[in-house]
Amino acid sequence: MRPFHFLADVSAVRTGPQLAAEANRAEQMGYHALVLPDHLLGQLSPVVAMATIAAATTTLRTSAFVLNNDLRHPAVLAQDLASIDVLSGGRLDVAIGAGWNRPEYDAIGLRFDPAPIRQARLAESITVLKGLFTGAAFSFAGKHYTITDYAAGPATAQRPHPPFFIGGGGRRTLELAGREADIVGLAPRILKNGKLDAGSITMAATREKIAWVREAAGERFESLEFNIYPSTWPVTVTDDLHGEARRVIDAMRSRTGVELSENQVIDSPHLFIGSIDRLVEKFLQLREELGVSSVLLGDIDELAPVLERLL
Repeated sequence: MRPFHFLADVSAVRTGPQLAAEANRAEQMGYHALVLPDHLLGQLSPVVAMATIAAATTTLRTSAFVLNNDLRHPAVLAQDLASIDVLSGGRLDVAIGAGWNRPEYDAIGLRFDPAPIRQARLAESITVLKGLFTGAAFSFAGKHYTITDYAAGPATAQRPHPPFFIGGGGRRTLELAGREADIVGLAPRILKNGKLDAGSITMAATREKIAWVREAAGERFESLEFNIYPSTWPVTVTDDLHGEARRVIDAMRSRTGVELSENQVIDSPHLFIGSIDRLVEKFLQLREELGVSSVLLGDIDELAPVLERLL
């Protein structure tokens, strides 16, 4: 089985020295990477922050979690990311998605296209990024992007390119991940009305998502790494597992109208609740049963005892 790769995130605004100090602590604690989201509202630029993290450390990897493809032209993004990969000595992961947070689109007057269009644009962008990361002249004629004999530079330090992280909860995006990603993020599904599909956070739904990836990946499936993260409920360390499960059930029913069972909540790959012993057991179970070895824990201190026991 793969070793665990634990990720921590930094979402609050920090000064340069504060971010550097946090990156150093994450590195010393054994984290694989320090990541941050990509939104226009109330946070540091991920590109600038990733460069700061890389400059402050020697082994820690860095990434967005995840870049919104619609916010940058892939040729511009290719130069930014390749520069970080070169400056860090090859410690960049490229995590990118189709974009989902409509309020920030509306805030800047950016058209929020239907999901199939955003996903098609993402697929083209990945092709462009991989082509430009070589540093050689590259041409591409797609529906959304056109590149003509353009040598971006610099070439990335990692060859042929840094690992790509693509995640989602729907079949179309996960099939794209199966074809193009090195790390596949298993996420809840968001419905057309913007609400969570509560059924998509269950163990059974996650197994189905992995089956979609397997079908699309073919022979490359065995080389893929799978990531999971807590996305629907705060990480909760408690000895009252069943009481916390009931609170999650009530909240999910209120938000989505769907009644999950207690076992579905306790086993959900997206809900990190229970004692430290229970969480250690759960991550081992996720790795053994689903092949999940990459886990976003949240703040670097949030589950430090779990980290210590599994590394």
